[in-house]
Amino acid sequence: MAYNSMVVRLELIRVYFTEVASAIGRAGGDILSIDVIRSGPESSVRDITIDVRDAQETQMIASLKAIEGTRIINVSDRTFLAHIGGKISVESKIPVKNRDDLSRVYTPGVARVCSAIHEDQQKAYSLSIKRNTVAVVTDGTSVLGLGDIGPYAAAPVMEGKAMLFKQLGEVDAFPICLDTTDTEEIIRTVKAISPIFGGINLEDISSPRCFEIETRLTEELDIPVFHDDQHGTAVVVIAGLLNALKVVGKRMDQVRVVVNGIGAAGVSICKMLLNAGVKRLVPVDKEGAIVRGGTYSHPMWQWLARQPEVETKQGSLKEVLPDADVFIGVSRGGLLTTSDIKKMAPDSIVFAMANPSPEIAPDEALPHVRVFATGRSDYPNQINNVLVFPGIFRGALDCQARSINEPMKLAAARAIASVVTPSELNEQYIIPSIFNELVVAKVRHAVIEAAIITGAARRVPTDFR
Repeated sequence: MAYNSMVVRLELIRVYFTEVASAIGRAGGDILSIDVIRSGPESSVRDITIDVRDAQETQMIASLKAIEGTRIINVSDRTFLAHIGGKISVESKIPVKNRDDLSRVYTPGVARVCSAIHEDQQKAYSLSIKRNTVAVVTDGTSVLGLGDIGPYAAAPVMEGKAMLFKQLGEVDAFPICLDTTDTEEIIRTVKAISPIFGGINLEDISSPRCFEIETRLTEELDIPVFHDDQHGTAVVVIAGLLNALKVVGKRMDQVRVVVNGIGAAGVSICKMLLNAGVKRLVPVDKEGAIVRGGTYSHPMWQWLARQPEVETKQGSLKEVLPDADVFIGVSRGGLLTTSDIKKMAPDSIVFAMANPSPEIAPDEALPHVRVFATGRSDYPNQINNVLVFPGIFRGALDCQARSINEPMKLAAARAIASVVTPSELNEQYIIPSIFNELVVAKVRHAVIEAAIITGAARRVPTDFR
């Protein structure tokens, strides 16, 4: 269960603080800090920072209210406080202190720069923010586990993404929250705003519209377009799987892989598994296994049904899971039991990534699998997209890539896997921390190298010459 920090401003009127501390303890809270705001002979006002389980916040407030002589002035959630006024801002790189400064950055001097870009559009990369700017675009239809909450409510997530772009990859990203769910309007809008951006990161757009939006934008724009929910997840899954297979001593072309949840992320994972060399693939959705030769209305399911590596065995998840070497879940919690996991092949690998509740609880699965990973931060081997997008866009921007192609994604996965050294690699550590400083540098280098080899790069960075 998740914990949250809350700040309670209390007025104490002839009340000993020990009574307050006892009430907080009985309600399941821990006092982190106490700040005296005002103190007098009859009363005092204090800010008390309390660590408490989410489900016990209401009980905590009720316990404090019940103390005779106390008055709750205000309750602040530190998570909400972090979002007040937004989490990002725009800052000038050059101070404007006098008329001469103004004439250089704005009129009349800026006219010369505009003319130079007009004569050679490619100069926008060197003479504007285009060289280092990414649009984080959403329509708010598939946000985290919240679903279709709309563009206004999606904004805090997009701001957070922009923060991570900057902190981890030194990429200037800006949230673009569109008040439309019309596929054509989204495509037109992104194309219309694209001149100022060096890349487009699509985020939290529901399936199957996300496939067409990404495909069309990739075809119609000359800058990289990356749907993180699809490809970011797939890249980090492959990275984790590469190392997990080393731990168990199996090869990518030998294992039987079951992927459950064939939406945006699941389809991309399946594609990357095939590109990585998997020869036995079982995609499964709520209606059962997607089989080779089958007929499906979903265009991506139909694509999978045409792949020779996809098995022909029909059945539910529980029916096709026996003898699988690898299970990858991007679906919903509680789908599997211990008895299901026991039927997998020896030295099994389970990536149960449904959030917040995995397809099988870690404590149930761990005694029966060799390697276990989730999308959660409170267990080892967290499969987290944050390992991917800062480095992949850092590389794509530095080489002015036209696109982020499959070889670039696979190179990124191998780079992430390589951060875990052979001496470090074990069942509990197959994927590096998102704060490991080597991740972005290695992903950047691998992505640029793959972009140059495949012809996606328009520029060769100086460290590659």
